[in-house]
Amino acid sequence: MRKPVLILGGYGNFGRRIATALATDPDMELLIAGRDQTKAAALAQALGAHARPVMLDHTSSDFRERLAALKPKVLIHTSGPFQGQDLHIVEACIAAGCHYVDIADGRDYVGGIRRLDEAARQAGVLVASGASSLPALSSAVVDEGRSAFSRLDSIESGISAGAKPPGLATMEGVLSYVGKPFLRLENGVWRTVHGWQDIVSRRYPSPLGRRWLGSCDVPDLDLFPERYPGVRTVVFRAGVGFTVTTLATWLFSWLVRAGLLGNLARWASPLHRLAGTLEPLGSVWSAMHVTLTGMDDAQQPATRTWLLLAGNNDGPNIPCFPAIALTRKLVRGEVTERGAMPCMGLLTVEEILTAIPGLDLKWACHNCRAGEDSGPDH
Repeated sequence: MRKPVLILGGYGNFGRRIATALATDPDMELLIAGRDQTKAAALAQALGAHARPVMLDHTSSDFRERLAALKPKVLIHTSGPFQGQDLHIVEACIAAGCHYVDIADGRDYVGGIRRLDEAARQAGVLVASGASSLPALSSAVVDEGRSAFSRLDSIESGISAGAKPPGLATMEGVLSYVGKPFLRLENGVWRTVHGWQDIVSRRYPSPLGRRWLGSCDVPDLDLFPERYPGVRTVVFRAGVGFTVTTLATWLFSWLVRAGLLGNLARWASPLHRLAGTLEPLGSVWSAMHVTLTGMDDAQQPATRTWLLLAGNNDGPNIPCFPAIALTRKLVRGEVTERGAMPCMGLLTVEEILTAIPGLDLKWACHNCRAGEDSGPDH
């Protein structure tokens, strides 16, 4: 018997990708949910007989009752931006006795999910936040790579996107912290940095070449120092293939920091349209890297870099992979964990990156002595 999987925001940028990937799964019936019945119905029709539209507004007063009546096995929350969202959707899932998975990138949201741990355990459900590139994939990479170290000192990671713009909600989330202060662990000290500043250049393999990356406020900055005791530095940066876009955002960050501009998220719509206009001029290649530094078993300084390259504009699918993989495991009863937690330790790198077959993806690890890594400014 097919089990109902509800995708909240199922016709949106990431929701549509997740729905398309799960539509052929013989164990699922997809509920394409959101406030726009027309869009939900159009996607459900395109996906086939085992998908149906559901009019569901998570801001309505009867949301909890309507969700309970649908009786989903799993709810996948894709309706960002997650920065500033409360946990009422999660609470409704716990009350309805259904598993909850999201693709959140909000630092406070993902870390704050743990305050519902006891309630989720009592309900016998799994609540997994951040089933996306961060922290699900990034932590899976660190989990697999840390065995090469007797002491792990630093985790430096980053994402360089191609020219294809993300969804509007994702852009709003990123712009919300441009120029804004946040804390980051550096050399054992929590230091205040600012969004999209502290930029560096990194040379990726051909055909990407050199890309500029700026500091970002992401869940990993809090979660990794807890998960990997003894680590003294955790840094994440991101950027896009258009050098002028990254550098322009860096310049705007100084205006925000100086108080001359407010929150850039209010400019998300026109900037999103501009990014779409410029897309044909840019690269179809994206990259993600995770560099670990510390001491190896011989007590020698060592560095390990994991690198993922995505061509053919397939990079925007990667944030959906963990949610797809985890939902499949939940529906098939392959996950025994219960409670509310960031999505770490639930999936392997292989499970994540094979969630959608046939894409132009390449990944590999490179081990070397400290100082030999092809990282920032090399």
